[in-house]
Formats: sequence, structure tokens, C-alpha cells
Amino acid sequence: MPASRPRLAIIWFTIFIDLLGFGIVIPILPFYSARFGAHGMGYGALIGAFSLMQFVSTALLGRLSDRVGRRPILLATMLLNAAGYLLFAFAPSFVLLLVARLVSGFAGGNISAAQAYVADITTAEDRSKGMGVIGMAFGLGFIFGPGIGGLAARLGGHTAPGLVAVALSIANFASAYFILPESLRVEHRAARDIWPFGHMADALAHPELRPLMLVWAIAPFAFAAYTVALPLWATATLGWHEQDLGNFFVLVGIVAAAVQGGLFRVLTRFVSDRRLLITGMLGMAISIGVVPFLAHSAALYAWTVVLAFSNSIMAPSATGLVSTFAAANEQGTVLGVAQSLGALGRFSGPFAIGVVYDRASPMAAFLVAGGAMLLGWAASLGVPKPGRPDGQADAQP
Repeated sequence: MPASRPRLAIIWFTIFIDLLGFGIVIPILPFYSARFGAHGMGYGALIGAFSLMQFVSTALLGRLSDRVGRRPILLATMLLNAAGYLLFAFAPSFVLLLVARLVSGFAGGNISAAQAYVADITTAEDRSKGMGVIGMAFGLGFIFGPGIGGLAARLGGHTAPGLVAVALSIANFASAYFILPESLRVEHRAARDIWPFGHMADALAHPELRPLMLVWAIAPFAFAAYTVALPLWATATLGWHEQDLGNFFVLVGIVAAAVQGGLFRVLTRFVSDRRLLITGMLGMAISIGVVPFLAHSAALYAWTVVLAFSNSIMAPSATGLVSTFAAANEQGTVLGVAQSLGALGRFSGPFAIGVVYDRASPMAAFLVAGGAMLLGWAASLGVPKPGRPDGQADAQP
């Protein structure tokens, strides 16, 4: 593995830049879109469009990299990322701002090619360590991105965060161009089906997997809806600006990194994955529904810690339970279905809650998002205990 370290470092940097760029623009996005007269629905469209394109490109680019190799896919998406952020910085209209988010979302789908690159250059024994590198890049990118974005906007105006993301993407391309060789041998390349969506119906028909698949669809829907309503509400009610919103997302990232970086492993020694899943879903539902009743930023930050903690114990528990109930020869397929359902939830949630926020009220938006998460909690109660012969869930949570 030592010979692979420079290449792993570039892959780490690639994913880090993807998440850093995403985090950089998040704190200014609601304010930027408001300059063009966009409100809840328009802001939700910007968030949902990014997730939709990432959903499309993750499947497309991963399978395309099996055909043409990893290097051309990674290099092309790095340049595409730079172009998307450049358009974001100087977008003269809401339509072009939306196009910029579509471009960046498509480029962000290079995670599948990056994961394939890691699998190519690591041995079976070291592969989990290599994938752990990608997970660390995710966490750090989301921690530092919002803080950088909020600070850049305060010091350099609304164009500065996009230009910072452009510079980082170009630096990523330059380093990858000179250091990153092709990892997939020609004899290992193969043409694959681009859209294997038939597996979704199979997973939803599986009696043990069905409640988990519902959780995977509902939780991202509700959480993404919350991330649309929260900035709009905090700006109007608490007087938040870019830096305040950046601090909010940094707090979410820090809690997530602390829990998934070590605390979760400690918890699993005493609490089952199923109970952690159920607890996490209920904690998120309450944390979202309580927001419109808060009067101070300090209270919002306190409930944000609860929300981030709940999400951080829910997500790995859901992943572990999927792998438990899936057969040994369908692990990758079922986990892929779960990720696809999650992406669809992240796409549809912002659109739906944007409409509710505009046409009903901010309170209704949070109550709808919290209610959706509560439905996910109800679905989690149907997850059977692993190892039960009858495959039936307990009556009590």
C-alpha cells in the first residue's frame, strides 16, 4: 500500500474538494438566490437540483469508468466542477444559478469513480482502510466548507465563495493530472448497464428489507427538507447571515465527525443497531419539529446538536442493518438501491418543503418535515431483530 499513498492522497483531495465546494456555497445559497427574487420554492429547487444530478451521475459515471477507465472520468469532473463554481460566482440570473448547481451536482457524482479507483489500487486487506480515507474526506470537507464559505462571503462578497471553490478545483485537477495514473487495466474494462433500477422493486418486495428501504427514502427526504426551511426561517426570525449559517453547518459537521469517528463504535458495544436506528429517527423528528417554537439562536444550536447526534447514529445503523439482511451475493446491489432511494429523497424533499414554506407557512414547513421523519421512525419499528427466525419485528421499540 505505500506505493499507493500519493494516489490515495489525490483521491482524498478530490472528494475533499467535492464536499468542501458543496459546503462553501451552502451558507450563501439562500441569500444569493434571494437576490434574484427566489424564496422557498426557488431555494428548494437549487438544493434539489444538485441532488438530482448527483443521483443521475453517480450511476452513470461509475459504470462509465468501468468502460473507459477512472482517470478520464476524474479529470473531466474536476474541470466540470471548476466550471460549475465559476458560473455560480458570476450567475446573472436565477436560471443560470440553477444551471450552475446542476453542473456541480453532476460533477459531484465522481464519488463512484473515486471509490472504484481506491478498489483498484488496494488489496482486499487494505480496502476498508482506503474507503475510510474517502469517509474522512467527506467529514472534513463538510466541517471546513461552510466556515470558509461564510468567511469568504463576509470578506469578499457573494462572488468570493464560488471563486475559492474554482481555485481549489483547478488545484485538484493539476495535482491529479501529474500524479494520478490510470488504475483500471484494459483487460479489466467492461461495458455495463447504465441504469439498473429494477433492483429497487426487488428490495422493496423483500419483507425484511422493506422497512429499511422506507427509512432510506424518508429520512433523507425530511432532512433535506429541513436544510431548506432552516436557513430561510433563521434569516427571517433570528436575523442570521452567511457567517451564522456557516457556523451552523460547521457544528453539524463537528458533531457528526465526533460520533462517527469513535463514539458510535462505543455505543454499538451496548446498544443494537436496530435500537440506535429507532432512537436516531425519533431524535431527528423531534429536533426538526421543535424549531419554529424556538426564540433564540442558543436554543437552535442546542437542538442542532441533538439533530446531528441522532442523524449520526441513524445512518451507520441503517447501513449495517441493510448489509445484515441482504444476501452475501447482493450486498453491493442492495446498498446501491439504498443510496439511490436516499438520493431521490434528497432531491424531492427540498422541492416539496419549498412549496409548503411559500404557500403555507414556515411553521407548516417544519411540522411537515418533522412529520415525515416521524413516519420514517414508524417504519423503523418494523425492522426485525437480526437473527430472528420468523423475520418479524418486536412489538415494542
